[in-house]
Amino acid sequence: MTREFMKEEMLRSVERNSPLLTAMSDDIFDHPEQGYNELYACKALTDFLKSRGFEVQIGYAGLETAFRAVWKNGAGGPNIGLLCEYDALPMGHGCAHHMQGPACVGAALAVRDAVRDVPYVLEVVGTPAEEIGGGGKSAMLERGAFVHHDVVLMMHGADRCTVDEKSIAYSEFLVEYEGIASHAAIAPEKGRNALDAVMLASNGLAYLRGRVADDVRMNMIVEEGGSVVNVVPDRASARIELRSYSRPYLDTVIERAKKIFEGAAMMTETTCEILKTGEMHNKIPVRALNDLLMENARAAGAKGISPPREKTGSTDFASVMHLIPGACIRVAFVDRGVPAHSREFLEKGKSPDAHEALLTAARILATTCADLLTNPENLRKIKEEFLEEKRKNGS
Repeated sequence: MTREFMKEEMLRSVERNSPLLTAMSDDIFDHPEQGYNELYACKALTDFLKSRGFEVQIGYAGLETAFRAVWKNGAGGPNIGLLCEYDALPMGHGCAHHMQGPACVGAALAVRDAVRDVPYVLEVVGTPAEEIGGGGKSAMLERGAFVHHDVVLMMHGADRCTVDEKSIAYSEFLVEYEGIASHAAIAPEKGRNALDAVMLASNGLAYLRGRVADDVRMNMIVEEGGSVVNVVPDRASARIELRSYSRPYLDTVIERAKKIFEGAAMMTETTCEILKTGEMHNKIPVRALNDLLMENARAAGAKGISPPREKTGSTDFASVMHLIPGACIRVAFVDRGVPAHSREFLEKGKSPDAHEALLTAARILATTCADLLTNPENLRKIKEEFLEEKRKNGS
């Protein structure tokens, strides 16, 4: 079977399954669940995959709402992971995560139906809680997930069809100070003001901003700072996030920031505890893989074809892409300029445009799998480029 005929069979598979896939997307949209509580979405996706002969593991990597659904063809061969998110925001599915699972399911069925002559392993991997803290994928990585894949792919609803070059790494900390309470008017000298420590830490970060690379971002909020104005607070805390497009460089900034937090404690004679509450890495771009996705996007008639996004925000998928070659195809279903996490994104979630976007994504993911599975040279180039980009990144 030629690759062209194989891809035609994949497109027919997506078309046959399109009513089931769009209905599944709408069903998940109508039952929004926030991170680590995606029981309905997880069951909807895994029940469907089980019914189609996939070997399904629920509670994958120790997370109740994570799953892995495996299809094996022959013995050995490349292992491709199709990763999907399905957590909602408090507003509902305002980030289009409800489309990802059905798109990956459609792609997996298309690969299963069409690729018969080469050995491979295809896994649909459900990844909860992308919107929370360090993200579910980061927690799954800590438990050994993903590292056995040769390549990982994703899709995301967007305002254009594109891929990403970079994303920004981030780390978040809760910094807690403990001092001694005292009356603020009669005996303030007997206190050890924890809020002073927080304010000194804030000032220290302000000075540090002028001594780091231009891409570094520092944000801070005070979470606790006392409850009455006439008492020196004995407890205070701040939540601080630091970002950079380079994880190795960000780690050096973090060490400098920790000295500021500890120095604030020394100046106020308080104690300081620094707790890491979230972390995501920067993406390692693999342009050869991005090019394959975009080539298949054009062949699939994707709308709004655009150049790669050179800089984006933080995502837990970047932590996976930091270790394994990966890429995400973004598929248009809203007007250009409409941002994710917006009311407009939410209101378009069950529209014909959303349905067509998830089917287009299924076609793109499936045909890209065909290119990876039937042409070993593609996979070789991708792995070589990935290792070279990691070297450049200092990772």
